[in-house]
Amino acid sequence: MLVLLPPSETKAEGGSGPSLDLTALSFPELEPVRAKLLAALVDLAQDVPASLAALGLSERQSAEVARNAELHSSPTMPSLSRYTGVLYDALDVSGMKPAERRRASERLAVASALFGVVRADDHVPAYRLSASSSVPGIGPLGALWRPALEPVLAGLDGLVVDMRSGPYAGLAKIPGAITVKVVSEEKGGRRLAVTHFNKAHKGKLARALACAPSEPDSVRKMVAVAAKADLRLEQTGPTALELVI
Repeated sequence: MLVLLPPSETKAEGGSGPSLDLTALSFPELEPVRAKLLAALVDLAQDVPASLAALGLSERQSAEVARNAELHSSPTMPSLSRYTGVLYDALDVSGMKPAERRRASERLAVASALFGVVRADDHVPAYRLSASSSVPGIGPLGALWRPALEPVLAGLDGLVVDMRSGPYAGLAKIPGAITVKVVSEEKGGRRLAVTHFNKAHKGKLARALACAPSEPDSVRKMVAVAAKADLRLEQTGPTALELVI
């Protein structure tokens, strides 16, 4: 199975890995688009006001532009360690046992506006680019990524669990992927979509699926693994699950 996670706007600083090598990343079919975006983002970083505008940042976030200017030379780290925030706090990669971390490296991937999709152990630098950004000279990222990314995602083997947020799901469709919606259940059985704690609960589910000793390669097994982690996961459609809190 492969669980596709959303990225985070925030990134961990530094890294002990060498500078970015696009040829070393998973899914080499995406390298032409990655290279094009990388070059555009580095060029854009030479104009700080234009970068702030294109990336939707304030002047206080100019350090994010500096990160983009150094994409070719800055150190890297595995993607699961690079991305931070609520979902990744709940995923708690640093707290995984060695065997769990090995399973996570095989079962987890991260969507990326800059790289399309990267596997858990792909080494990436800190950067700033979101799926909703429009890079000068390139335009909306969906139009750029869709022709290259959709065939790659459609060709993934086995069960694919799509936990991407809306903007990242808009970069490419994944036929037949399992989707997970976090909901709360009110008295009378009415269910409402959860927004505030959505990421934390998806992170907990991703951890359970990634660390399970036996690969949860079917919806039935996913539900069973979630139950062992005290998570209530229910199938609501052929490819739809709800995580009830």
